Parts: sequence; C-alpha cells; structure tokens
Amino acid sequence: MIPSIHEASSLEIEVIRSLIWRIWKPTYREILSEDQMDYMLVRMYNAGTLQEQMDEGHVFLILKEDQTPVGFAGYECDYKEAGTCKLHKIYLLPETQGKGLGKMLLHAVVERAKAAGQHRLLLNVNRYNKALNFYRSYGFEIIAEEDIDIGKGYFMNDYLMALPLER
Repeated sequence: MIPSIHEASSLEIEVIRSLIWRIWKPTYREILSEDQMDYMLVRMYNAGTLQEQMDEGHVFLILKEDQTPVGFAGYECDYKEAGTCKLHKIYLLPETQGKGLGKMLLHAVVERAKAAGQHRLLLNVNRYNKALNFYRSYGFEIIAEEDIDIGKGYFMNDYLMALPLER
C-alpha cells in the first residue's frame, strides 16, 4: 500500500465530503452529542462552504492509500497575519489511524507552509480529543484555550496549539 498526497481541486469536494461523513462521528461520538455533530457536519462540510473556503485560499490535501482516499487536511497560509499558517482540518478514516499516515499528512502541511514562508503553524483541537497527544508528540504546544460559539447554543471547547516552523 503506497500512500500519496495531492492538492485537491474543487472537483474533489465530494471526495472530502464522503470522507468526513465516515470520519466525523467515530471521532467525536464520545465528545459531542449526536445533534451537535449533525449540526456541525451540515454547517462546516456542505459543498458550498468547502468551495467558499477554497475560493478564499484554503488548500486541501487528499491522502490516498492504493489510490483510495483515506484522509485529508485543510490549511490556510497567512491566517490573520503574515507568516502564520492555520491547519483547519486534518482527518483520517478510523481504520487507517495508527499507521503513520496522520504524521505523513501533517508533515506535508508543515513542508508546504515552510515553502510558503510561514513561520508558525496553528491548530485548534477539542480539549477532550485523543488527537491532542498526537499533536504534542509532533511538537505542538498549547498556547490558549478557546470556547468558540458556533450557534444553536453549541460551543467548540478547544485548545489553540502552535508549532514553530524553522526554515
């Protein structure tokens, strides 16, 4: 099984959407209610929202294993300020986790951010998400706690994490 990563085009929005519908609930079922998960999926992963993000400069990478999409990442360079890259999304199918693919995908984002002249990478992670340890092992440090109102009485209770990028 040879993994590969490529930059997604808007023609692959449905690939991203099909992945997230298979990834989201197994990832968050112990953290979020079913209603909140459904609300967030519809709000954050509809085709129009993903297209809008691409149009605004978000880059999506799709990870394939044997030509089959198994994960994706979405990031934005110069997020809020020059030189700061924001990793907005990084997800793998549950059955592919623990095989080094997440590290490979994250490394691809880091290398592309460096090539774009970014000096740090930010991400938000739910404070109860098991991925927190993955990010720490990669070198990310918690720099803040954020409670983000996403509507309908729901909040994202996150850590903001940062990784300095040395060129």
